[in-house]
Amino acid sequence: MDRDVALLCNPSAGGGRAAKLLPRAERALTERGVRFHTEVTRSLEHARELAHAAATAGEATVTLSGDGLIGCVVGVLREFPGSVLGILPGGRGNDTARMLAIPPAIEAACAVVAGGVTRDLDIGDVEGRSFIGIASLGFDSDANRIANEAPARLGRLVYVYGAMRALAAWQPANFDLRLDGEPIGHRGYSVAACNSGYYGGGMHIAPDASLDDGLLDVVLIAAHSKRGFLRNLPRAFSGAHVEHPAVRVLRGRELHVTADRPFTVYADGDPVGDTPLTIRVVPHALRVLVPTP
Repeated sequence: MDRDVALLCNPSAGGGRAAKLLPRAERALTERGVRFHTEVTRSLEHARELAHAAATAGEATVTLSGDGLIGCVVGVLREFPGSVLGILPGGRGNDTARMLAIPPAIEAACAVVAGGVTRDLDIGDVEGRSFIGIASLGFDSDANRIANEAPARLGRLVYVYGAMRALAAWQPANFDLRLDGEPIGHRGYSVAACNSGYYGGGMHIAPDASLDDGLLDVVLIAAHSKRGFLRNLPRAFSGAHVEHPAVRVLRGRELHVTADRPFTVYADGDPVGDTPLTIRVVPHALRVLVPTP
């Protein structure tokens, strides 16, 4: 690492996991000769302020957190060309780290911060709100809300818990979509605009998605039986769910979404807007530290 680092730790991430990992992360960075100062975030707004200060000072911003803090910081760093983001997985899902092949072990992840290479990545945008992973709605809106309210002790299983609880009350919705201006009618469960391939603690929802191709993979799950949906759900962890006839994957740069009832869109695990809205990709807007090939 050729610049100083602002290490941003969300102490509540992963049900307190990030706070427990912080001493190990500080020790590992020190042993690898990384110059850093630690900042413990109090809120997403506080995290934005810290990331802004780091980027203004020419420091790299390194998050020890889950995907929510990463999505928050991305919105700041996109305004500072040449700024650098490092990722230490400290949350429940850690889907961004998974997509970038950043090791789950904290010491190995710190080695990426110390000696990795930078890669220019796309980000997503929802009406001015940035995200790095996946923006989704419909059934996913209910599942995310339930997961965010669930007990921390469930760990990664919180996302499966959210899906199971949401399924019990789910009724199909009608969506009117425009993908790069082309109208698409869709009735069913979910609409997911995927910059990354993973969400929900390891679900490989968009197995062909790339973080630097300038496109969103739009995954649509059409109406079919709840029993069929439940049977196909475990296959999402391997990406094999896309073989189901109710699943369709499209690609484009901009997706406008309306629906027959209001939905909150979630991205990187947090609510980012309500329908109707437009989701788009911003190519090569972020520089991130990744493992050396």
